Amino acid sequence: MRPETQAIVDEIKQSLSLLRRYLDWDKAKIRLANLNEIVEDPTLWDNPQRAQKLLRERQHLDTALTAYSQLAARLDDAVGLIELGEEESDEEVVKEAEASLAVLQTEVQKREVEALLSGEADGNDTFLEVHAGAGGTESQDWTEMLLRMYMRWAEEQGYKVELIESAAGEEAGLKSATIQVKGSNAFGWLKTESGVHRLVRISPYDSNARRHTSFASVWVYPVVDDTIDIAVNESDCRIDTYRASGAGGQHVNTTDSAVRITHVPTGIVVQCQMERSQHKNRATAWNMLKARLYEQELKKREDAAHAAAASKTDIGWGHQIRSYVLQPYQMVKDLRTGIVNTNPPAVLDGDLTAFIEAALAQRVHGGGPAKVEDLD
Repeated sequence: MRPETQAIVDEIKQSLSLLRRYLDWDKAKIRLANLNEIVEDPTLWDNPQRAQKLLRERQHLDTALTAYSQLAARLDDAVGLIELGEEESDEEVVKEAEASLAVLQTEVQKREVEALLSGEADGNDTFLEVHAGAGGTESQDWTEMLLRMYMRWAEEQGYKVELIESAAGEEAGLKSATIQVKGSNAFGWLKTESGVHRLVRISPYDSNARRHTSFASVWVYPVVDDTIDIAVNESDCRIDTYRASGAGGQHVNTTDSAVRITHVPTGIVVQCQMERSQHKNRATAWNMLKARLYEQELKKREDAAHAAAASKTDIGWGHQIRSYVLQPYQMVKDLRTGIVNTNPPAVLDGDLTAFIEAALAQRVHGGGPAKVEDLD
């Protein structure tokens, strides 16, 4: 086996070993067998909340154990093919097996990162908000670009994306928008994206073709499921209804169907306008508020554990987590991990996974932030 191929095999084996240890393989198999027996009990659904929790645990364990077994089997198959091809001097078989190893290496690395998603709400669906910073049309256009980037990334990962609320800019772009990303580990994957994102480019709105710097913020918080009880006093909230401004038909735009809820003690504001029914918008807004309050509590715990500053800061200089430079050169750089991509159009089209994986690994393993450099 070629030395470089052996290095890939060794790396995959190391990752699989870490995955097996993370799963606590023997205990996980025993627990899955127990859960399989429990779900056959006809009295399980006497307590629907407990039943849903156990079914989720069973699905999670079954998926994790099956995925590990399949990855390990594919490694054995690829190594076996390489050895067979080398014995028979069949270069085509060797190349085919080496290509399979390269694909497997990428999948194992992704699984290794997913194994890091063990936080309390990492498995949940998530809300993602984008907000324009100062700068008018420039920042509002950048906000719309960011929203599209996240929607493209989510769809490429197989997630379902639903637009909850949007506020159009005066000339172009968006002042703000909220989407819900639905699927396994949606919050876990996206939680490190909260922060300020900076764009440097030649402005399409400047007749003198000058370079502009724009800022927009991203805020990610988990959807609260039925197993998490968040108490909200209605007396602490101010509820406003208003006329929806977006598309959706004549009824949406001519009645006060949109709902905005302000949680006075924390200053948290959520809004929903995408349904025709005020009742449905109100229900969604309440869920969003509970999710924000829950995320705030998770953040407090994390800050206490890691002595980290809160990530929601002013939308401007000094607080950005990532810079997207389109002029005078092309580069996207994550200022926390140092990860660089020299193809900004691909990143803006949803190629975010490398950035997300590095940020997740840094958060779990406690690596220090990269040196923040001025990318002008």
